Amino acid sequence: MPLSLLIRFVGACLVAIILAAGAGRAWAAGDGAKPATPVIAAAATVETDGGKTRFKVTLSKPVTAQVSLMERPDRLIIDLPEVAFHLPAEAGRGKEGLIASYRYGLFAPGRSRVVMELAQPAVVSGLTTAPDATGAATILTIELSRVDREEFRKAALESAAPAKDSPAPVVQAAKDARPVIMIDPGHGGIDPGAAASSGSVAEKDLVLSFAQRLRKKLEDGGRYKVLMTRDHDVFVSLGDRVRAARSAQADLFISIHADSISGGQDVRGLTVYTGSERASDADSARLADRENKADAVAGVESGDMPDDVSDILMDLTLRETRGFSHGFASRLVGEFDSVARLNKNPHRQARFQVLRAHDVPSVLVELGYLSSQKDLDLLMSEEWRAKMVSAMSNAVDRFFATRFARRGAAAVLP
Repeated sequence: MPLSLLIRFVGACLVAIILAAGAGRAWAAGDGAKPATPVIAAAATVETDGGKTRFKVTLSKPVTAQVSLMERPDRLIIDLPEVAFHLPAEAGRGKEGLIASYRYGLFAPGRSRVVMELAQPAVVSGLTTAPDATGAATILTIELSRVDREEFRKAALESAAPAKDSPAPVVQAAKDARPVIMIDPGHGGIDPGAAASSGSVAEKDLVLSFAQRLRKKLEDGGRYKVLMTRDHDVFVSLGDRVRAARSAQADLFISIHADSISGGQDVRGLTVYTGSERASDADSARLADRENKADAVAGVESGDMPDDVSDILMDLTLRETRGFSHGFASRLVGEFDSVARLNKNPHRQARFQVLRAHDVPSVLVELGYLSSQKDLDLLMSEEWRAKMVSAMSNAVDRFFATRFARRGAAAVLP
């Protein structure tokens, strides 16, 4: 196909994508504002030229991009207004020039981000936006040039902004006496989590779907106030997940995950984790270490986590809270045992940052491992998910029936 004809064809496809997107979700600019057409990223390419690499994104309209560099590992962060990425599933996975790989997604409401892993130290030597050949779209071009380590370190220090987490989810204080449950779908937005070997299933999507189903099941009985750290595909930092639970004065925090593990097909089954300074085993320690790097995946420098125990009162509260966490974990394992394939050691402990709230009983549930085809088949089964949601709901009922009976409150069970 002649180049001119190919350019016209790409432009026509982009216009079609923009029109289709405009007919879908509307993005409000404020009260009374007209729905705004989202910015669409329809294509991304990487060009190499000696010691230079150019990253080009085809956008439906011009945007203002902000770039910064980070060390250990070497990364380029590109912050954009909210963008809908309509890119192939394999985009960003391969090494090209100075770019080892890149990932993209929603970083916070109204903000998107591209995080590039650099193959070698490099700095931004050019940043331009210009109309494409059809005039129907805009090309954002970011040029990288190879530099030595010292120059990269200096540029990273100069570009670094004060570390900020994404805004904490707005949580309304509970206005009734019902127990508050915070469900935490792991990962999200620019942080996809684990992926099936086929690349067709991302952890962030699978756990969000499961969490939404669990929320509905718990809400249907009317006995609980159920909140979520995220209810769509957006990045939420580990610290903000913990702060959301504490802000809501949650009585229970359930983090949902579906990881992958180096043992591949041989390691499978559902596992429940509780927080501990010392991991119960090496596999749990490695998993917690990987999960605790979620902020780094999104290009966020992790600051101090909330709830570091610093006095005797907090320490006593933490001990009581961990007792409740262990009690709920035991109930979960008991409910799961009759309906699910459990890991050979189904209740484990590790230092997960997301389980750090000293006054909120917290567990992390690994529904299974995407590295196991058998687990993946179950995770994609509507029947299996329905059984798991019912089992978790039963465990929640029993946990609160026991806990609140001790306080003299009405039992949760009907």
